[in-house]
Amino acid sequence: MWTPLNAADEGMTPDKVATFGQQTPLERPAQPEEIAPAYVFLASEADSSYITGIILPILGGETIGG
Repeated sequence: MWTPLNAADEGMTPDKVATFGQQTPLERPAQPEEIAPAYVFLASEADSSYITGIILPILGGETIGG
């Protein structure tokens, strides 16, 4: 996920910042506004009150085996 802290990280070189997230199938990092709905869904008593344990994969186009 991209945040302003990525560029502020002392371990991130300018080249790493420029290519951050390009290894995903979408070829870019996730943005906070793309992840936020999943958190809101899981926190909502009205929407997810019957869910008692789930891993919600937000993988930017990648798939997981199961």
